[in-house]
Amino acid sequence: MPADRNLLKENLHHLVGERHPLSSPIHLQEAEAYLHQQFSEAGLTVTTHPFQALGRTYHNVIGTAIPGTGPSQSALPLTVAAHFDTVQGSPGADDNASALAVLLHIARHVQSVKLTRPIRFIGFNLEEHNLLGSSAYTALLKRNREAIHGAIVLECVGYASHLEHSQKIPPGVPIAVPTTGNFLAVIGNEQSKPLTGAVAQAMRLHLPIVPLVVPGNGEKLPDTRRSDHTSFWEQGFPAVMLTDTANFRNPHYHRPTDTLDTLNLDFIASVADGVTAAVMALAGQPSA
Repeated sequence: MPADRNLLKENLHHLVGERHPLSSPIHLQEAEAYLHQQFSEAGLTVTTHPFQALGRTYHNVIGTAIPGTGPSQSALPLTVAAHFDTVQGSPGADDNASALAVLLHIARHVQSVKLTRPIRFIGFNLEEHNLLGSSAYTALLKRNREAIHGAIVLECVGYASHLEHSQKIPPGVPIAVPTTGNFLAVIGNEQSKPLTGAVAQAMRLHLPIVPLVVPGNGEKLPDTRRSDHTSFWEQGFPAVMLTDTANFRNPHYHRPTDTLDTLNLDFIASVADGVTAAVMALAGQPSA
């Protein structure tokens, strides 16, 4: 079933707006509460992960879809994540309300399918502050010796252009990159190569995909490390980042002009369809 554009728009309208711990803490807390509410309404089991940062307690929001009885309940969980904070002075439509809208769309979809493993939908806090929320979460997984099947991290998935030369190429990227900015990049590290391939293959039916596997943990390509997937990499967990490439395409990145009217809803819907297909390939199949 194609993505519900009305649902995507509704979530975008609720989430777009500066969400910063210092300049707009109330809006940041409202975004956290909205994710909690939406996960709950989607039928997920909702918890929060508290962590200490910037002199106080912040929370990541986790909604878990649990399979029915049987071995699927004990299978390694799949994580699908996006951050909900913004930089100061930006309403954060592409960065990262677009990803949250896709995340919430998939969270509602999975309740209608049979799952082969649990799925954890996570809204990470304080990504814009050196990945503090995801670093705290992955460190907890490591301390608890908990394994995961992999993590799909959505980072800026709402800006697209069909104009030639609308796409810039990050320095040092070792593959051919289209100069038209209408694709989604799927970026993994060496340990995540199988996950990268599986996600890219499932998404290709829905939109143009450019996969990239970086050496090590991307240390020689710092532009590939700029989201919460890096926290998973650093703790040895497989993870991929899905991105429209942010400032290499979007002139509004981290600016006051990163507004709802600059987003491409058709592109976001195709991303939602693609990520849904990837999640189903990794964690479920349609009900009979």
